[in-house]
Amino acid sequence: MALPKRRHSHSRTRTRRAHDALVAPAVATCAECGEPKLSHRLCPGCGSYKGRSIIKLDAK
Repeated sequence: MALPKRRHSHSRTRTRRAHDALVAPAVATCAECGEPKLSHRLCPGCGSYKGRSIIKLDAK
């Protein structure tokens, strides 16, 4: 197993960790009902995707 010969500097370590930040998911609004939904996903409110009704949800 390989071991480092010298320790890495703080600058080098922080440069490597610059891409480790968490990113919030992109939330879009449904064109049919206006409810927030994830992009490229079925709308949980009305059951439509790309303007087409995929599943029929019960009106509660």
